[in-house]
Amino acid sequence: MTPLILASSSPYRRELLARLQIPFIWEAPDIDETPVKGEHPEETCLRLSLEKARAIGRLHHQGLVIGSDQVAEREGQAISKPVNHEAAVEQLTWASGRALKFHTGLCVLDAATGHHESIRVTVTAHYRVLSGAQIERYLRNDQPYDCAGSGRIETLGITLVEKVISEDPTALIGLPLIALTTLLAHFGIVLP
Repeated sequence: MTPLILASSSPYRRELLARLQIPFIWEAPDIDETPVKGEHPEETCLRLSLEKARAIGRLHHQGLVIGSDQVAEREGQAISKPVNHEAAVEQLTWASGRALKFHTGLCVLDAATGHHESIRVTVTAHYRVLSGAQIERYLRNDQPYDCAGSGRIETLGITLVEKVISEDPTALIGLPLIALTTLLAHFGIVLP
């Protein structure tokens, strides 16, 4: 089987890829993830997923490199990872009773040829109306400061939302497995 390389330092993406029960390695790409001025979050996630795949692809002579990037969007503006408690409170206070979009770019790149295919999957998360006390309890328990939009849907963050709309629910965690299975098939890896 063609070696698979996940271009990511994210433990969440590694856990998701492991669900496919195929061997892979992972390497953290060293790229500048700063959004380009005027770039829409939908474009940013695709550009960064390709840049991540190319950065790792340059280090290998063969294999398929998987790059993925997620950008949360609030009214057309990208939302970064909160990094600290205060920023997370601000993000969740704004999201209360509203919907956020999470755009996940996915790229599969053949390291030997440079040929790649990309796709974007968008998830819309409709948040419950949240009190300040609920936000504080959630943040103290889950501490999602490394997650776009200040929520970790795979743990207690599921309680923050009323509904999630997506063609590929794993995209919300950061690696759309339905889309990935499709792209891998284009490169000759048919699962299961």
